Order: sequence, then structure tokens, then C-alpha cells
Amino acid sequence: MAARKQTAVNPVAGLEQQLAALKTQLAKARAAHAADAQKSIAGLVKEAAKAGAALKAAQGKVAAAGKKKTPGSAKLVSSAKAEVASAKKVADSAKAAVANAKKEVAAIKSANKLAAAHDKAVAKAEGAVAKRLRAADKKTAAKNKVAAKKAAVKAKLAAKKSAVKAKAADKKRALKAKATAKKAAAKKKVADRKASLRAKAAAKKTAARDKAAAKRNAAAAKRAAAKPAKKAVAKKAPASKKAPAAKKAVAKKAPAAKKVAAKKAPAAKKAVAKKAPAAKKAPAKSAATASKRGRKPKAAVAATPAA
Repeated sequence: MAARKQTAVNPVAGLEQQLAALKTQLAKARAAHAADAQKSIAGLVKEAAKAGAALKAAQGKVAAAGKKKTPGSAKLVSSAKAEVASAKKVADSAKAAVANAKKEVAAIKSANKLAAAHDKAVAKAEGAVAKRLRAADKKTAAKNKVAAKKAAVKAKLAAKKSAVKAKAADKKRALKAKATAKKAAAKKKVADRKASLRAKAAAKKTAARDKAAAKRNAAAAKRAAAKPAKKAVAKKAPASKKAPAAKKAVAKKAPAAKKVAAKKAPAAKKAVAKKAPAAKKAPAKSAATASKRGRKPKAAVAATPAA
């Protein structure tokens, strides 16, 4: 691209240089032409002077021949007159050549003067045109500078506006992300609280279920422990005189044993399960031993707290 531009610009510059050289050559040629014409005038003047001198000599001969009174003087006069006529023609032609040469020199000088004036006018016009072009270039440069300054200011404002817009967008995104995070945290907190409440409720429900199951197991163990004791008392009652008193003692102590069992039931869930089989066998033996020794049977009372 640069080569094309250089090729497009160089011929104009070359032609301008050639034109300037041709103008210089033309001025030199005009001056040489005028000098040559002036030299030719000098030569023609010399020839005219010689022709004039020859004419004068011929005229002198005619006068000298006319003064002589000899038979051949008429012939001499006629020949002298012929020479005078010939010399006059030469002198006239020489004068005419000088006059023509002078006219030509005058025309050359006039043409040279006109060409010089034209060249001067052209140079002046070209100078004025160049001055106008320089002024236009200067004005265009100033306009371009102002336009570039305006464009730079506009670009700076656009960049500043874009930066402010981007900052606002970033701030908006940050606020949105913060609000989303806060909302998610609140949602998670509510979900954790709900899960905690559900776990607490489930644990409470499981504890209540376990407590009810333990209570049922304790009651079942109590009932299971009370049945063998009643059967043992019913069988051993005729052999002992104090059996009615033992029944009363059992009947009196049973409510107290029920209260103790009710209080100790949650803490003795596993003990009931392990000691229940042993409690079934214990009342029969303890009742028989008590009836033999004459004591009150405590088997039912001891079995009931264990339950």
C-alpha cells in the first residue's frame, strides 16, 4: 500500500521538477535568442555601413566621371551610375535587413518581457494559491486538532460513563448476591430450626413411647409377679395359722409397693426385664418359708418394688 502511494505521488513531484527545469531553460533560451538577434543586428549594421560606403564611392566615381570631358567619359559615367544603382540596392537591402533585425529584436524583447511578466504573474498567483493552500491546510489541521480533542473528550466521557455503569452494575450484583445469601441463610436457619423442632418432637415422642412401653412392661411384670404369690398364699393358707394376718399385711403393703414401683418404673426398665423371671419363682419359696417360721409373707411386697 505504501509502495502504491509512493508510486502515485512521485510522478507529480517529478513532473513539477521537470516543469521548473523547463521554465529555467526557457528563460535562458529567450535570453540567448535576444542576444543572438542583437548580435545579428550588429553584423547587419556593419554590412549596411559597408554598402553605404560603396554607394558613396560609386557616387564619387560618377561625379569624377562627369567632370571629365573626354570621349570615353560618357561611358565611364554610365558605368559609374550602374555601380551606384547596384550599391544603392545593396545599401537599401542592408538597411532593410537591419530594420527587420531591429524589429525582430524588439519583438523578441517584447515577447520576453511579456513572458517574464506572465511568469511573474504565474509565480505570484502560484504563491497566492500556495498561501491559500497553506492557510487551508492550517485551518484543516486546527479543525482536525479540535475534532481530535473533542473525540478524546468524548471517548473519555464515554469511558467514565461506562466505568460508572459497570461499577453500578457490580454494586447491584453484589447487593443482589448479599440479599440472596441473606435470604438463603434465613431460609437455612428456618429449615434448621424446623429440623431441630422436628427432631426434638420426635425425641419427645420416642421418649414418651419408651416411657409408656416401660410403664406397660412394669405393669405386666407386676401382674406376672403378683399371680404366683397369690397362688402360693392360697396353697399354704391351711398349714399356717397366721396366714390371714399375712394376707392383710400383703394387702396393706401392696398400695405402698405400687407407688414405689410407679416412681421407680422409668429408672428400672432393664431391671424389670432381667428380674421378672426370678421374681416369679421367688414368691412361692419366700411365702412357704414365712408360713413355717410363723412370720408375715413379704414375697409379694418385695416382688412388687422390684417390678
